[in-house]
Amino acid sequence: MKIGEIIREKRRAQSLTQEQLADLLGVSAPAVHKWEKGTTYPDITTLPALARVLHTDLNTLLSFREDLTVEEIARFTNDLDKMIREEGYEAAFQRGMEEIHQYPNCEALMYPVIFYLDGARFLHGVPNPDDYTDRLMPFYETMSRSQTPEIRDAALAMCIAYHRNRKDFARAEELINTIPSTRIDKEEQLATLYTQQEKWEDAQRLWEHRILQSATELQTALIHLMEIAEQEGRPQDAQFCADTYQQVSSLLHVTKWIPYTAKFQLASLRQDRAACLSALRHILPVLKEPWNPQTCPLYRHMGDGDLTALAQSLYDRITEDLEHSQEFAFFRGSPEYEQLRPLLKETAGAKE
Repeated sequence: MKIGEIIREKRRAQSLTQEQLADLLGVSAPAVHKWEKGTTYPDITTLPALARVLHTDLNTLLSFREDLTVEEIARFTNDLDKMIREEGYEAAFQRGMEEIHQYPNCEALMYPVIFYLDGARFLHGVPNPDDYTDRLMPFYETMSRSQTPEIRDAALAMCIAYHRNRKDFARAEELINTIPSTRIDKEEQLATLYTQQEKWEDAQRLWEHRILQSATELQTALIHLMEIAEQEGRPQDAQFCADTYQQVSSLLHVTKWIPYTAKFQLASLRQDRAACLSALRHILPVLKEPWNPQTCPLYRHMGDGDLTALAQSLYDRITEDLEHSQEFAFFRGSPEYEQLRPLLKETAGAKE
């Protein structure tokens, strides 16, 4: 938070008008107005008196803090999401950079903001999303040296993917070899401990998280096996992997549209119009439905899980790509696609 914002917040907390604050300090009301707008700053000789009048200290007034609170970070991330929707991605990106530069040592801020901005450029269909990659990577490189394992490992994975995609395989392998190896699974150890202590709810929460995490890992592995089989000219094996992906996803009760994504991806690789559109007929009608995992015995403690906003963004992105992306140009204008378009309009109308 900048000094002008702090002055305004503290002044209001004391129920003072700009004119009253100016009178107490022996300055003009326009001067206070300019401080709060950020166009000018208080004179250094005024700062001690200003801090006393506002019932604060100079460190707070000058924002000499290394970190933000959890609540402040969560609020800021939510504001970024709102800003993307109202002002566009670039405005939100710049705002995120400003906040990180203001708190350069606050990993708790950098971690969610960078990962959010990274994912949002694809989720919101930002034109030329790769233009932001080189601007995000320095932050991932910084976080890859974090002393916090969760932050370090997530950032390291992003750095590895970056170099792999640039075909700098030597650097990617070098980074992979820095990943610490351990045979101890902290989550499993805790879940077992809680079970023995009869802390049933704590144990269930960890095991439920493990199921959902394992589902994601299985899906990722099956997608990769499917793509490799297709590249190697083994179409039956590729189809088997796509079918298994659907079965596993259905058995583990993930969101309704996910089981069909592998078949859609395989059909896209093959440029199979009929198969693509068949998968989309299953995906589109349920894409915007909320997922309430706690209704399933496997995820009773996973929270409300309402992914309506996420699903809506994904739906908008898919429909945008269907209409404009070169990737799907092979079936646009076909009779099959024209049959699907009323379904797009119907589901789009349902959200209005």
